[in-house]
Amino acid sequence: MLKQSLHQKLLQKLSPQQIQLMKLIQLPTQAFEERLKQEIEENPALDTGKEEPENFEDTLANDTDYDDSGNEKIEAEDINIDEYLSDDEYPSYKTQTNNYSSDDEDKQIPYAAGTSFHQSLKNQLNTFRINEEERAIAEFLVGSIDDSGYIRRDIIDLVDDLAFTQNVFTTEEKVQDVLVNVVQKLDPTGVGALNLKECLIIQLKAKSENETRALAIKILEDAFDHFVKKHYKKLLEKFNISEEQLKNAIAEISKLNPKPGSSYAGNNKIAEQIVPDFSIRIIDGNLDLTLNSRNAPELHVSREYNNMLKGYQNSKEKTKSQKDAVLFIKQKLDAAKWFIDAIKQRQQTLLVTMNAIMHRQEEYFLTGDERKLKPMILKDIADEINMDVSTVSRVASSKYVSTPYGTKLIKEFFSESMKNDQGEDVSTKEIKKILETVILEENKQKPLTDEKLSKILKEKGYPIARRTVAKYREQLDIPVARLRKEI
Repeated sequence: MLKQSLHQKLLQKLSPQQIQLMKLIQLPTQAFEERLKQEIEENPALDTGKEEPENFEDTLANDTDYDDSGNEKIEAEDINIDEYLSDDEYPSYKTQTNNYSSDDEDKQIPYAAGTSFHQSLKNQLNTFRINEEERAIAEFLVGSIDDSGYIRRDIIDLVDDLAFTQNVFTTEEKVQDVLVNVVQKLDPTGVGALNLKECLIIQLKAKSENETRALAIKILEDAFDHFVKKHYKKLLEKFNISEEQLKNAIAEISKLNPKPGSSYAGNNKIAEQIVPDFSIRIIDGNLDLTLNSRNAPELHVSREYNNMLKGYQNSKEKTKSQKDAVLFIKQKLDAAKWFIDAIKQRQQTLLVTMNAIMHRQEEYFLTGDERKLKPMILKDIADEINMDVSTVSRVASSKYVSTPYGTKLIKEFFSESMKNDQGEDVSTKEIKKILETVILEENKQKPLTDEKLSKILKEKGYPIARRTVAKYREQLDIPVARLRKEI
């Protein structure tokens, strides 16, 4: 049954300008520069430079055809609201945060200038005397090699694919023969292996013969699991060798490349520079914070567009086409003025947020000792600067700061707190740093277990459970005690 009723709701919605401001705050320096170039290209009323522009608001104020808010008094049916707001509606892909945007000043070598990894392998096939069928199999195998240099598929699956995709009907034995005698002979040594064990053995067999090499091959072939798990006692008993012999064999294996494909020059990716958004320096014992000048461009409203608006004011008869033109001009002037104000607000937000973080972590920035980092969460900074937590998050998650100790992601300065044995709040980063130091100084022949690490931390005044120690160790990418063992 249909029913008509009246409801009252209280809603809070962000305006298009507020949404765009949040997106501007989130952008790091390089992405912000791209956004700035885009806005200048799309809005002819926006100019760059140090010229002092005339205030177009004064121009609006002198025209009796405009109201107090600067809007032209045009009939409602003459205004297309969607078109008027279109300047504020940008697709999300145009304002995506990207810490690795290309820089026009960077000199990069084109990828097309060199030979690719797979093309290099195919070119090497020309040095082998093989028939047409073997070449087809070899080329297919080369195409199945990943960027690390491995073929990560079973031989039977390769045989099926050759039949279905290449119309080459062959056997597993034939494919295995081409793989071993052709593909695995290509450079760099070790490519075409089906697994890590085979990759290492191929590299060892390519070396000149000696006692250590022979022992290393035997260890990998007959006791690979013991080697991987570092069961050194079992290896000593199995091969009846001395610790010195085992140590030399392990050293020989450690020189090998577990990812031969990555060593090819054509696979090396160009390292792109991260441009810091802030810079912190120590001047006369005090911290000095500056915002990257690339975040503070010189922008002003176009004088030409102001003059066009004046020309409309001075005309006695205002035609429909003139009204359409001035509406377009006003939209662009409004958008330009808002964008300039948004950039200023962005700069202010960034500086206020980073300044609060800098003073909260003053001891760290003065010393560089991570143990001096204080517990700090997003809400702490948000409450201090009277802003929303989401705003602080946008600043922290995508911005970098240059410090005397390197360029850091601002997010790294935030951490949870734990209480020590004296009831004081300490940062979890401080505990991780101490844990890392203890593991670094341990006896590698008898590495410390998580239980022993927990006891050591308790002795140092940090009552941390074994599970917590294991969690912090994993976050630091430190393996378990058994895998840290050395001879």
